Amino acid sequence: MFRRKWMKKSLAGIIMLFTVLAVRAQDSTRVLSLADAVQLGITNSKQLALSKAKLNEAVAATREARERVLPDASISGSYMRLTQADVKMKTGGSDSAGSSAGPKVNQALYGMASVSFPVYAGGKIRYGIESARFLEKAVELDATRDKQEVILNCTAAYINLYKAMKTVALLEENLAQSKQRDKELADLEKNGLLARNDLLKSQLETSNYELALLDALNQVALATVNLNLLVGLPEKTRLQLDSASILQRAELKSLDDYLSAADARCDIKALDERREAAAQGIKIARADYYPNLALTGGYVALDIPNFLTVTNAFNVGVGLKYNLSSLWKTESKIQQAKAKETQLIVNQSMLQDQVHIQVNKAYQDFLSTRKKIEVYDRAVEQANENYRISKNKYNNSLLTMSDLLDADVLQLQSRLNLEMATADLTLAYQTLLQRAGLIQ
Repeated sequence: MFRRKWMKKSLAGIIMLFTVLAVRAQDSTRVLSLADAVQLGITNSKQLALSKAKLNEAVAATREARERVLPDASISGSYMRLTQADVKMKTGGSDSAGSSAGPKVNQALYGMASVSFPVYAGGKIRYGIESARFLEKAVELDATRDKQEVILNCTAAYINLYKAMKTVALLEENLAQSKQRDKELADLEKNGLLARNDLLKSQLETSNYELALLDALNQVALATVNLNLLVGLPEKTRLQLDSASILQRAELKSLDDYLSAADARCDIKALDERREAAAQGIKIARADYYPNLALTGGYVALDIPNFLTVTNAFNVGVGLKYNLSSLWKTESKIQQAKAKETQLIVNQSMLQDQVHIQVNKAYQDFLSTRKKIEVYDRAVEQANENYRISKNKYNNSLLTMSDLLDADVLQLQSRLNLEMATADLTLAYQTLLQRAGLIQ
């Protein structure tokens, strides 16, 4: 009786364990559309997190530049212990008759507070604020460009996984058909109606399909890990893709439209903002030729026991400072700033040429892929018809087994080509949008 109860409890525990494992296995499978993958990629992107940190740094730099118009204030104090200080007080012109022994001084205490408000600095503060604002805008545009790259990378990873899964599905389908053919041929070979050599050729083809399927499954596993990492999901999450989110009709505009849009791409505009910041840098360098003017104020308190006490010593004034070395040192700074501006202008021009090449290539790739789909679509029909005719001829002993297997391989290859090109068309369109700065 005890043994039966123990067995029942063990069986119940095993059933519960398998139930939990089954539930977890179901939970680890996630249905993912292309739009969901892109959104998750944007949310969990480490690259965008880095871009946000850089933008926060640029915003703080702008705030720091603005704060330079605020006054500088400082407080300082000191306590000093003196040893055997010789203090003499002069009361007249004669050293012998006019001097007297001073008090015993062994310590001193003083405190100071000062305020300086910049009035004029040759325009350095104003130009510095403008330069920081341009650089902040440039970093913001860089972040937008990074976001577009993340969108394209997630799209490419999603489509790569879709293509790998499609390859597996087609190979599994062909493998099942090949195994069924082997079974039928084996029966014919047993009855002496088929040469063993033909059976071996068919079985060899089945083995090739199995090897190809293993490679395809490996590609699925790697593509799944890649996509999971990009979108921020656990690596072992199994994904079920939504093919409807990939196979969407693309509305193609003219090449000139994409080229015009590309001229306003974020990276080009970011270089323009940096060029404006460099122009402000030239003005900042020239500001060294001018003096600095500031309003100053302060308070001093001094206490030397047994000797001197000073309180309520407020002061207000105007401070003027001019660095004479700027007369021969500023020109080199100006030349450096001008050289930096020239570099940015040339880089912007080079980038515009590069962008136009990218857009032209992406546009031609899209047109080529779309044309390939038309060709592959006809090829599938031709391959299917070729296999049907070849099979009929083989059944009537008018064709060899090698020719039949070749027709089978051509049929599979044509279907693979069509599926890959159909998925590549979406990627080509998204690439075109990204190159033109229009991807969303």
